[in-house]
Amino acid sequence: MGECRSTYPCIDKRRFFVTDISVLPKVSLHDHLDGGLRPETIIELAASCGYDGLPTTDAQALREWFLESAGSGSLVRYLETFEHTIAVMQTKEGLSRVAREFVLDQVADGVVYAESRYAPEQHLSAGLTLDDVVEAVNDGFADGMAQAKESGHPIVVRSLLTGMRHAQRSLEIAELTVKHRDEAMAGYDIAGAEDGFAPTLHLPAFEHLRQNNMHFTIHAGEAFGLPSIWEAVQLCGAERIGHGVRLIDDLSVDGQAIDVNAKPVAQWTQAEFDAVAAGSLASYIRDRRIALEVCPSSNLQTAAGGATTIESHPITLFHRLGFRVTLNPDNRLVSGTTITREMQLLADEAGWGLDDFERVTVNAMRSAFLPYAQRKAILDEQIVPGYAAARNG
Repeated sequence: MGECRSTYPCIDKRRFFVTDISVLPKVSLHDHLDGGLRPETIIELAASCGYDGLPTTDAQALREWFLESAGSGSLVRYLETFEHTIAVMQTKEGLSRVAREFVLDQVADGVVYAESRYAPEQHLSAGLTLDDVVEAVNDGFADGMAQAKESGHPIVVRSLLTGMRHAQRSLEIAELTVKHRDEAMAGYDIAGAEDGFAPTLHLPAFEHLRQNNMHFTIHAGEAFGLPSIWEAVQLCGAERIGHGVRLIDDLSVDGQAIDVNAKPVAQWTQAEFDAVAAGSLASYIRDRRIALEVCPSSNLQTAAGGATTIESHPITLFHRLGFRVTLNPDNRLVSGTTITREMQLLADEAGWGLDDFERVTVNAMRSAFLPYAQRKAILDEQIVPGYAAARNG
């Protein structure tokens, strides 16, 4: 089969040989625009807009600061790191640059379809309107996609507009989403601190979206448990769940809760998987094929789902039990990751192989907020051939 010369170690755990994970076609459904800036861009934009609050102006030191600060085990502390990225995303030029670089960084990671989520209400301090923000981001995405196509690496990128859970503008942002639906808009999301800000507080926004046939996902089951997921699905009508790792609380073995750290799921036998019982909510989510937008490295940083290692992360359990799992980076700068890195961690620590990666990629494309014909075209023309080439290469 040849010698592996990739930057990334070879994978042969499932009878397949992949020399470079980065070349596998990928789909990213959960990636925050303000959580993936290049450190060099933050420094340059801070200088141009007069923001002097950065902890350092050395690019590598700044990258390390974000990663260290976000690894506290607290979602609240994790979210505080965004003060710096949002501060430099207050002009049309800054927003467009960040959006363009988002596209190019996705291409470098092998991504063929991406949804980028951001909260327009967080980018108004320098005088922009909500419409200005959307237009600036759309311009950046368009420039990035054109540059990617010209270089021979076509990619489709769409926006998810986000309402902040702690604010009172969720309906306004939902209306903005519908208004721009024909301008590279995939759908809507709510994000921010989960505990104390139930998704049902934003029911008018979700009702407006449903009435206008607009897609939406909801952050749930990250820092709060099953009630958050239940409300998101049963009361709000979420089509996908952002993170959702606390769904493990609705799984059990012989009536006992599953301790993923006692024996990492990656070490389980088939008999142990067969012994898992799913509660009514978990069964409903699995049966309805509601996608879970899982972000392993981010979850370890915020202690979501209880796992302390990739090996013990619930993603492998959900995947093996047949949930519609998708793999995502969440915040590439803040978590110091990419989808390539997330795949590599799962390969090295949880025994994932090419079949697993293809399955979660297909899951993601099937669950993308993109018209059916376009989803099918990306599957048929990029994802399926890409994995076939990996098997034959």
